[in-house]
Amino acid sequence: MARVDRALRSAIQTGLEIIYPARCLGCGTVVDGTLGLCGACWRQTPFIGGTVCDSCGVPVPGDSPHDVVTCDSCLRTPPPWDRGRAALLYRDLARKLVLGFKHGDRTEVAQPAGRWLARAAAPLLTPDTLIAPIPLHWRRMFKRRYNQSALLAQALAQHTGHDVCLDLLTRTAFTPVLDGKSRDERAQTLDGALRLNPRRARRVAGRPVLLVDDVMTSGATLSEATRVCQAARAGPVCVVALARVAQDT
Repeated sequence: MARVDRALRSAIQTGLEIIYPARCLGCGTVVDGTLGLCGACWRQTPFIGGTVCDSCGVPVPGDSPHDVVTCDSCLRTPPPWDRGRAALLYRDLARKLVLGFKHGDRTEVAQPAGRWLARAAAPLLTPDTLIAPIPLHWRRMFKRRYNQSALLAQALAQHTGHDVCLDLLTRTAFTPVLDGKSRDERAQTLDGALRLNPRRARRVAGRPVLLVDDVMTSGATLSEATRVCQAARAGPVCVVALARVAQDT
């Protein structure tokens, strides 16, 4: 029966791809549905590769992608999580895609982005890792109608086969937009803004957790989420973002 179901889903998917062929997220040309971008837009997209900071995923000088290196920012202010990665640098076409995904209803970004995140997060995942998104406050959720981080977490889990808990965390305080705020201001604003969903406490205790967000700037939101998970006895806690703001803010 399971084989029949898989075959049926595959046939349906193939039929949909014929009727509605996948288009490049950047320019709209028809592309391979698994890639998300045409060749030209792929070259314009700042994917992160090579040697990266093991704490936040930003590119750093190094001879090997397997080197364990920490960037200057993370050396000055070590994040509370264990390890971190990001798929893209938040600039150029990547910035356009993220902003369209976050504010422009471009939810079609989620599936290709899940594949990009799976590649970036591969060093952080263990077989029993639980994937969880950064939550939105209900007021922002009502306005936007979807949580972009939850869509990313779900797509990532589909690509890796890991468990995902979309409501592991809740946002109890409606915080202002953090753009333009310093690292300390961001941390103060988010202090106490997140809580563990008490119905999910058993799922997280003693288990590795991978937190998923759309953009990592100072890391204040991911830091607060990490502390909540650690207080619930989860561990290790790692983080992955679709895009990383490279400069220290």
